[in-house]
Amino acid sequence: MSVSDGIYQGDSSAGSNNRILIIEDQPEIRSMLSRFLKTNGYETKTAENGLDALFLLEQWPAALVTVDLNMPVMNGHDFIEKAVLRWPDMPIVVVSGIGAVDQAVDALRIGARDFITKPIENFSLVKNTIEKALEAAELVRQNRDYQQNLEKKVEQRTIELEEIKRQLLYSLGKSAEYRDNETGRHVIRVGKICLLLARAMGLHSSLAKTFAEAAPLHDIGKIGISDTILLKPGKLSAEEWHIMKKHCEIGCDILRHYSSAKEHEKVDFAEIISMADDTRELSLLEMAMVIALCHHERWDGQGYPCNLSGTTIPLIARIVAVVDVYDALGSERPYKKSLSEAVCQKILLEGRGSHFDPRIIDMFFANIDEILAIKKEWMD
Repeated sequence: MSVSDGIYQGDSSAGSNNRILIIEDQPEIRSMLSRFLKTNGYETKTAENGLDALFLLEQWPAALVTVDLNMPVMNGHDFIEKAVLRWPDMPIVVVSGIGAVDQAVDALRIGARDFITKPIENFSLVKNTIEKALEAAELVRQNRDYQQNLEKKVEQRTIELEEIKRQLLYSLGKSAEYRDNETGRHVIRVGKICLLLARAMGLHSSLAKTFAEAAPLHDIGKIGISDTILLKPGKLSAEEWHIMKKHCEIGCDILRHYSSAKEHEKVDFAEIISMADDTRELSLLEMAMVIALCHHERWDGQGYPCNLSGTTIPLIARIVAVVDVYDALGSERPYKKSLSEAVCQKILLEGRGSHFDPRIIDMFFANIDEILAIKKEWMD
């Protein structure tokens, strides 16, 4: 490696925006280019071949490189191939003999930005070529940085909006629960236990997470039920029970996205249920609609509002059915006392195969320790 024309001189920690590395095996051309560029305010270093240049660039990042094509050890073509992979933003200007124009064109194809022919007779052309290459490289960098910053801002804003949506939907679910449960922690427990069971049942991670966020909205339809019915301390009359059961349909209608329904259009329950095909990736609102509508269906077909049975009931609704009943049995309400843990578990077991999906009940008791831990952590 040559030590002429200031190689290894200067502060290598300084900014590299005016650094130019000259790769040339002819000493007189190296010296001539170096002197000219220095008089124009550039900091220069030189290398006699491509291999030395690659080593030097690792220690001394340059803003631009000029490179001859015909050199010993490593020629310019091989240097360019390696340099564009290692420093894709660094512009490379080929300085080549008139007879090597075809090689220079090939060099442009593999990544060089421009070329200057030797012998150099017009140094203003050298100055203009280098300035143009640096300006173009700077514009590329600025555009990339702008795009990256824009993408980051869009991504961050999307995350923020998703979080706001989750919080609003959670608050909506909690608001319904506050009407007959002052703490609203029922919806927290339901979400967390549903997440545990969903994973245990084999739902993949993203779907299980969405499910856990949608499950607390299961009783959102209670908003549309009168307090005289919802908080009645005694047994509901047949008429009152008929109204109470409407909370499933009300909840589903509340959660319908504006783009999925026309004003005053009747809810198509069959279409909503069909959305819960196990092969489909549901959005948070879609999943919440299915759960709100179907979480009171029974395995034996005696549930409401659609009298679905067995696996025609969406899996997510079957899971919520188990968790909702379990937690409601153990929770105190204005119209009932809480039941003991032993009684709650006994009722679930008695409902296996009639009220509840047997597989989900089995998975529930296989994970009972974790479920009890969630219940304890989020007790009312």
